[in-house]
Amino acid sequence: MAAQKLPPEANNKSSSLLRTFKAVAWGFFGVRKNSSYQEDIKRLTPLHIIGVGLVAAVLFVVALVVLVKFVVAP
Repeated sequence: MAAQKLPPEANNKSSSLLRTFKAVAWGFFGVRKNSSYQEDIKRLTPLHIIGVGLVAAVLFVVALVVLVKFVVAP
């Protein structure tokens, strides 16, 4: 059974968003191959990276607050 092909712009948007999430996650972790980094620079837009980074930072802070409240709860 052949895989269904998506229009190029639809596939590009979803792969770009996924690639942006991966790049931001590796940035939070602090480990990145130089070749992957150079490829991301060519393909990703700064606006997407900033947006995903802000969302990831807010989620990280919320997760830490929830974890602390869970641990400190009587």
